[in-house]
Amino acid sequence: MRVEKTGFKSALREGINLEVGQEAVVNLHLEVGEFVQQVTIVEETPVVNTTTSPVSGYVGEREVKDLPLNGRSFDNLITLNPGAINYSAMKSQNTITSNGNTFSVAGRRTSENLFLLNGVEYTGSSQLAITPGGVSGELLGIDAVREFNVLTDTYGAEYGKRSGAQVSVVTQSGSNAIHGTLFEFVRNSALDSPGFFDKGVVPPFTRNQFGGALGGPIKKDRVFLFGNYEGFRQDLAVSSVSVVPDANARNGLLPNGNPVANLNKAMLPYMSFWPQPNGDALPAVAGQPGAALSFNNPDQNIREDFGTLRSDFNLDSRDSLSVAYTIDNGDSLIPLADPVFGSATRLQSQVANIDETHVFSPHMLNTFRAGFSRAAFNLDAASLAPVSPGLSFVSGAAAGGIVVGGGVTTTGTGTITSSGPNNAAGSWNRRNLFTTMDNFSINRGRHQFSFGAWFQRVQDNEDTASRQTGQATFASLTTFLQGTVSSFQVVPSHTELGFRSLFGAWYAEDTIKLLPNLTLQAGLRHEFTTGWNEIAGRASNYIPDTTGVLLTNPRVGSSVYTQNNAKWLLSPRVGLAWDPFGNGRTAVRAGFGTYYSLIDALSFLLNALPPYNGSQTFSGPLFSFTPIQPNVAPPPTCGPGVVGACATYAPQGVQADAKTQAVQEWNFTVEQQLERNTAVRLTYVGSFGYHGLLSVDPNTISAQICANASGCQAGGVTAGGTPVAASSQSHVAQGAQYIPVGTRPNPYLGAGFFWYTEGNNSYNALQVDVTHRLSQGLEFRGNYTWSKNLDMNSGLTGAQANNQAQMVLDHNDPRRDWGPSALNVRHQVSLSAHYELPFGHGKRWLSSASGLQEKILGGWQVNQITTLLSGFPFTPVAGSNRSGDGDTRNPDRPNLNPSFSGPVVLGQQLKWFDPTAFVQPAFGTYGNLGRGVYSGPGLANVDFSFFKNTSITERTSLQFRTEFFNLFNRTNLGTPNPTVFSSGQINPSAGVITTLTTFPRQIQFGMKLIF
Repeated sequence: MRVEKTGFKSALREGINLEVGQEAVVNLHLEVGEFVQQVTIVEETPVVNTTTSPVSGYVGEREVKDLPLNGRSFDNLITLNPGAINYSAMKSQNTITSNGNTFSVAGRRTSENLFLLNGVEYTGSSQLAITPGGVSGELLGIDAVREFNVLTDTYGAEYGKRSGAQVSVVTQSGSNAIHGTLFEFVRNSALDSPGFFDKGVVPPFTRNQFGGALGGPIKKDRVFLFGNYEGFRQDLAVSSVSVVPDANARNGLLPNGNPVANLNKAMLPYMSFWPQPNGDALPAVAGQPGAALSFNNPDQNIREDFGTLRSDFNLDSRDSLSVAYTIDNGDSLIPLADPVFGSATRLQSQVANIDETHVFSPHMLNTFRAGFSRAAFNLDAASLAPVSPGLSFVSGAAAGGIVVGGGVTTTGTGTITSSGPNNAAGSWNRRNLFTTMDNFSINRGRHQFSFGAWFQRVQDNEDTASRQTGQATFASLTTFLQGTVSSFQVVPSHTELGFRSLFGAWYAEDTIKLLPNLTLQAGLRHEFTTGWNEIAGRASNYIPDTTGVLLTNPRVGSSVYTQNNAKWLLSPRVGLAWDPFGNGRTAVRAGFGTYYSLIDALSFLLNALPPYNGSQTFSGPLFSFTPIQPNVAPPPTCGPGVVGACATYAPQGVQADAKTQAVQEWNFTVEQQLERNTAVRLTYVGSFGYHGLLSVDPNTISAQICANASGCQAGGVTAGGTPVAASSQSHVAQGAQYIPVGTRPNPYLGAGFFWYTEGNNSYNALQVDVTHRLSQGLEFRGNYTWSKNLDMNSGLTGAQANNQAQMVLDHNDPRRDWGPSALNVRHQVSLSAHYELPFGHGKRWLSSASGLQEKILGGWQVNQITTLLSGFPFTPVAGSNRSGDGDTRNPDRPNLNPSFSGPVVLGQQLKWFDPTAFVQPAFGTYGNLGRGVYSGPGLANVDFSFFKNTSITERTSLQFRTEFFNLFNRTNLGTPNPTVFSSGQINPSAGVITTLTTFPRQIQFGMKLIF
C-alpha cells in the first residue's frame, strides 16, 4: 500500500496479506519531507480487527496443509472456530437427506450453512443438509485450497441465501514460478489400535490418498494455470455391534422359552435379516430376554477421485479474469447398522466459475461472476450376506426394511437394530445451480458504498421416492413373530419429477467513517424466490380444508404452494466498530441483522405422493397384502362411496402457505492485542429464529381437556386407523389432557409427515478466543464456548439427528417440544497449534548447522488439534404410540417415575440411563418427560502430527509426516438407545450404546515432494 501527499514523504506499507472475506485497517503516519522521499514499512495485517467485518474464522494455507486431519477433509477445520461443532457422528451417513460432514455454527441447523467455492455455491447431493462431501464422507482437495473463511453471526448484506455460516473457500492459482507437490498418505490396520467393540483384534483396514498439484505461468505476468488431483481408496472391515434377536427368538420361543402364541412360522425366515448373536444376551425382562449383541466386521469399500483446474488472466491494468472447474467423483459400498445390509452409493459433484474484475478508477471497482454447480447421487440397496429373494415385500425387488419397537424408518432406533436396506434405496437425484452475480463498490469521502445483485436458477431432477422396497414396523418381537404389522409403507410405482425455482437478491450497503476511530456499516438485502415448481405440472401436495383437516386427495399443479410468501424478504443489517484508543490494539464491535434460509430442498417430502409416487400404508397380517406387485395401478383412494378394494395413502407434504425460515442475530465483541502477535477476543453471540421448519403429523387426533366430572375415556386410534380396543384404553379424571377414542381427523389417510414453518429457536453463547500469529516458529489458537441452544425440532428427519425424535410430539402444541436442541453442546473447547522445533539452520539452536547435520536435525515441526465437547442431548421415548394420537413415526415420551430416586444417567455403555426412572403413561395420554433433558457421552480427542522437512535443492524439499488420530485412544461413545419400553415391559436394550463418535487411535504416514 502506497500513500502520498504533497509536502510529506510517501509511505509504502508492505507485508499486508488480506484473506478471503477480510477487511483490515492499516494506520500510516506520513513524515514531513520531500515528496520524492519514501518511508518503507514491512508489517503484517494488524492482529486486532478494528473494522465492521463479522466475527469470522479465517483458516489459512498453513493450517489447511499442516494440521492433522483424519481423512484430509479440510472442512473439519471449521471447528477451530468458537461455537462451531462437527455434528456428523449424530446423523446417519449415506442417505438422501444427509451426506458428508455437517456442522452447527453459532447454534444454527446443519442445513443452514452455505459453502462457496471461488464465490460460487458448492452444493451437496443430499436433499436436506446440502453440504458438499464425497462418498468418503470427506471434502477432498487440501492441496487445491489456498484459504477459507467461516463468516458467522452478523455478516454484511453481500451474503445471503442461508442464515448460518458462510464458508468461503478459495483455490490455489498459478504464479510466475512453477510450484507443485506430489504426495501419498498411507494407513492400515497394522498401525491402529483396537476399538471398544473390536474385542481386542483390529479389523483389516487399508487407505491410500495420493495425488499432486502443479501451478505456473503460461505467459509470464499475464496467464497462469494451476491443477490438482487427489485419489482416495479405502478397504475397511467396519467395527459393527448390533442388537439382534437371540437364539430363542429365532426359534419363535418367547417368553420363558415357550412358543409365541399365534406364532406365524413364515416369519422365522426373516430372522436371516440380522446376523447371528455372538455377544452377551441383554438383561432379561420378565423372563423374556429376546435380544443379544452381535459383533461383526462387514467390508466397506470406497473409491473417490477429486480434481480441480484454474486459470488466471491479467488482461490489462484494469481487467483480470479467472476461470476454475472442480469435480469430485466416487462410489462406495457402506455397511448399515445391521451389517447384513449396505448402501451402494455413487456421487458426483462439479463446480465451475468465471470471474471478471474491472477497475474503473482508484475509487470504483466491479466484479462479475457466473457459475455452475452440480451434485448427483445414486443410492442402491446391497446385501452383504445371503438373503432369500422370496423374502422380498415387493415382487422382483430387493429386501425391504424391518423395524421392531420403533417408528416407520430404518434410520431411527428401535428395540433391536433396524434391518433391511436404507429407506431410500433405488433413488437418484441430479441437482443443478446456475448462478450469476455482480458487485460494485465505490469510495466517496467517508463513505464506502457497495451494491450488488445475485440470481440463481435451481433445477432438481429426482426419483427419490422412499420405501420402494417396502418398510414394515412391528410393535415388538412378539408381534413380529406373529406377523402382525403396526404400519407398512411402500411406493409400488415411482416417477421422475423435475422441480424448478428462481432465487434472486439485491443489496446496498454503506460503510461510514463517522470518526477516525469509529465506523458504522448499514445495509439492506432483499431476497425472493418463485416458489417450488414442477416442470410438467405434477407438483402434488396435501392441503387442509377450512377446518384444518387434510383433504383426501392431494392438490396437483405447477406449484407446491397455494401462496408464495417469499417475494419480499427484507434483511436490514448494521454493524459498529470502535477503536477506543485509536492505536489499533483494542476493538469494540457490535452487530445486528436479519437473515433468511431460502427453501430450496423440498423434494424429499414431495417424492411419495399420489398420483405419481403414492406411498400406500397397511396394517395387520403382513402376508395379507404382500407381496406387493410393482408398477401396477393401485386401487382408487379410499373415501366416502368407494366400494371394494381401495388404497390408503400416507400423506406427506409441506405447509401450502409456508413462510421462509428467518433469524435475528446479534453480537458484541471486545478484542485486545496482548503483544505484537497475540490477541484475545471476548464475544457474546445471540440469536432468535422464527418460521423454522418443524416435522409434524397433521393427521393426528387432537388432545382435549376432559370436561366430564365423571372422567373421560382415552385411547385414540390404532396404527391401522381404527379405534383402539378396550384393552388399550384408560379412564382419565376431569381436567386431564387426553386423546379421545376415535379415528384420525381424515380416516381415509394414514399417518402423515409434513413440514410446517412454525418453529422457533434461540441461541446464546459466551466465547473466549486467543490467537497467536506465527512468530519464532509458533502459531496457536485456543477458544472456549459456553452456550445454550433451544428449539422445537433440530433435524427434519431421523437420519439428520439420531439423538432426537423425528417429529414434534403434539402438532397443535409445538411449544411442548421447546427444549435443548439436539445440536446443543453446553461446553466446547478447541485448541490447535503449529510449532517448528528450534533446531537447525537459522534456528535458536544449531543455527550454523549444515550438510548432514542439518539434514538430520533441522526441519522438524509438530502440530495438534484438541477437541473437548460436553454431551449432546437425548430424549428417552416410550417405544410406541402410547397416546394413540395416530403418529406412528414418532414414539411418545414416557412419564417420570414418581417413586424413583437416584441418578437417571448412569454413564455406562450397557446402561447409559436407568430405564426404571420412567413409567408408561396411561393409554391415550402424553408422557410428562421433556425433550432433550438428558445428555449423552462427551467427547475428548487429540490429533497430533510431526513433520520432517528436508531440503533437496534450493527450491525442492521432501516432507515426511506421521499423524496420530485420537492420540490417546480414548473411547468416545455415541448416543444411547432411547427406547425405554417394548410390549409394556422395560426394553432390554434401553440405554445401550453400540456406536462410537470417533475412531480408535489410527496412525497415518505421508510423504510429500514440494517444489
